[in-house]
Amino acid sequence: MPTGLFSLADRVAIVTGSARGLGQALATGLADQGAKVVLCDLNEEGARQAAERIASTGGQAAATAVDVADPESCDALVRFAVEQFGRVDILVNNAGIDVIEPVPDVSPEGWEKVMDVNLRGVMNASQSAIRQMLAQGEGGSIVNISSIAAIVGIPGLASYSAAKSGVNLLTKVMAVELAPKGIRVNSIAPGYLENIMGGAAAEHAKPETEGRIRARTPLGRRARLSELVGPVVFLASDAASYVTGTVLMVDGGYTAA
Repeated sequence: MPTGLFSLADRVAIVTGSARGLGQALATGLADQGAKVVLCDLNEEGARQAAERIASTGGQAAATAVDVADPESCDALVRFAVEQFGRVDILVNNAGIDVIEPVPDVSPEGWEKVMDVNLRGVMNASQSAIRQMLAQGEGGSIVNISSIAAIVGIPGLASYSAAKSGVNLLTKVMAVELAPKGIRVNSIAPGYLENIMGGAAAEHAKPETEGRIRARTPLGRRARLSELVGPVVFLASDAASYVTGTVLMVDGGYTAA
């Protein structure tokens, strides 16, 4: 069992959108540091398979379905976590989607879909987890997955950027409100990942897109999913006990260039 500042032993973590990609990597990384992890996704079977892989290597994990756009589904998620592991100490708001549309063509349907998952979903899951953390009376940590698209203008990402900018300010408001209760709230803002988010595959298959990303990123490459694990573990752990309300850029220098 891990020990020390970064240990998450005896803590219970929920990771939304963890059937694949970044969410799955984060859930696995939290489990590696000793957390009992609840994986959840619209794709319940994918989340279940990921949980089984964690369990097969000695970790503790359970899985369930969730629709973060639905407050009742988020409440059910937290009840499931408590039923499985007795409490909730960490929430990672990772669930997200992307709809790529130029501004003149942004559709009401695309805008609402992105906002429902990427912004409203963060609020819904956070409210459900916060109520449980407050009832426990022992604090907690919420880590929201934002994006460099909340900081810089990227063509085609009007809806996504607006939602992620909202996540950043929501992070700060929650941090200020909840600090007296010992609940810390932070965000990480990843740059471009090797894993491609659903809805963006066609755009990222273009050679010119890849060339632009590499040229703009000082480290000259996309991030490996494993490189996001450390920042999230840090913010969830006692190593970040005096860190709240921050947006940590994990972008290979993209926003510094």
